[in-house]
Amino acid sequence: MDWIVRHWNRPGGYREVLGMAVPLILSTGSWTIQHFVDRMFLTWYSAEAIAAAMPAAMLNWTVIGLFVGTAGYVNTFVAQYYGAGQYARIGAVVWQGIYFSLLATPIMYLALLIGDGFFLWLGHAPALAAQEGRYFRILMLGAPAVVLSNALSGFFSGLGKTWTVMWVNTAATAVNIGLDYLLIFGRGGFPELGIAGAGIASDLAALAAVGLFLMLVFRKKHRRAFATTSARGWEAPLLRRLIAYGMPTGVQFLLEVSVFTLFVLLVGRLGVMELAATNIAFNINSLAFLPMFGMTIAVSVLVGQRLGRNQPELARQTTWSAFHLALAYFTLLACGYAFLPELFLAPFGWQASADSFGPVAHLAANLLKFVALYSLFDAANMVFSGALKGAGDTRFVALANLILALVTMAVPCTLIVYFFHGNIYALWSFATLYVCALGLTYYARFRTGKWQAMRVIETGTAGRCAVPGDFFCFCLQLPPRTPNMCSYRKWQWI
Repeated sequence: MDWIVRHWNRPGGYREVLGMAVPLILSTGSWTIQHFVDRMFLTWYSAEAIAAAMPAAMLNWTVIGLFVGTAGYVNTFVAQYYGAGQYARIGAVVWQGIYFSLLATPIMYLALLIGDGFFLWLGHAPALAAQEGRYFRILMLGAPAVVLSNALSGFFSGLGKTWTVMWVNTAATAVNIGLDYLLIFGRGGFPELGIAGAGIASDLAALAAVGLFLMLVFRKKHRRAFATTSARGWEAPLLRRLIAYGMPTGVQFLLEVSVFTLFVLLVGRLGVMELAATNIAFNINSLAFLPMFGMTIAVSVLVGQRLGRNQPELARQTTWSAFHLALAYFTLLACGYAFLPELFLAPFGWQASADSFGPVAHLAANLLKFVALYSLFDAANMVFSGALKGAGDTRFVALANLILALVTMAVPCTLIVYFFHGNIYALWSFATLYVCALGLTYYARFRTGKWQAMRVIETGTAGRCAVPGDFFCFCLQLPPRTPNMCSYRKWQWI
């Protein structure tokens, strides 16, 4: 008991981690609720709708994952600037995130050319492919809003204002769920759109989140303290640095989504029942994964702030506290997945036909045992990768993910389906191996301590410039492989 009390109250202890993480966990938990209710409504609507939802949604995230991950890395820059006391640079990096989101829009919209033929080429049935193609194209229309909202939310999470992020995402979730019900089933005078209604609801919810974040970022107190309007200029060096450090995070996100998208598409070749059961198992798994993604963001922010203040040992201590908390959470859910699968499956079968849902539920219960096993390793995966990204060790994270994705999941699963005619359990065995290998690899990298010397921001001190006028000179030592420079700015009290 004394050990728990000491770890609760000390700097970087459980209380401090939870203070930062709980709003983010609730925020990403709202995503969980959104996806869960969305999939539940589609299960009630038809077996074909729920079977089509996961492949299309995962292909959507495969396309936008690179851009979402890069834009979201704004939070690490903000955290390190905030920790270092360079408040005027915070508005500048937020604007570079906005510019990046705008530049990414035409690139993402090229994916609208993907139609039903892509899913037919994968071997999916024509009726299923038609629904998948329609849902995918609708989701892609809202992709720029998803990327932009991640850049804007990085302003608040990087500052540690995580309750703001929670309330905005909760409001967006409420919009999504309400529109889901109205547009999927055609209630309240709205047309019955089925899976298309689910896509439209998601797009409008993302737009609502962007609108709320924009109003809050440009409030007067933020304009004065963090230059959120005066620092709106295009800064090519800063944008390049955001891309240089953020793009590997986007690549990591893209790889994780891509490999599971490939997995789901391969499962689709085995049959509708296998695909529906896999979709449900992954949806239930989101009860653990998405809330703990909030813990990942919290660890990145806390590590970034500590390193900005040159407190690497405190950053390490904070990470271990987060890992203890995450492991306890995942262990509890793993026990539920393994021993009480019916509890998690019940909402999906509530309004579904017993004859059609029974075999799917039986298979999904078996798949949840795989989820229970790899959930324990997900604690290491999410916490230690968050710490590495908070320091700027994003290239290692991306490279490790690439190698493990190919070796432990993508190649074996493809061979199993196309050459060895394997079953659903063989595919899930390799998916489990992939997640376990990721957790162990990130843990090993964290233990080396190399990340403690990394920074993504400029370092230096302010002093009077030897130039005419009332200016201060800020001589900046940039991260490795970036030239040094001095910037001249009028002094502002903030």
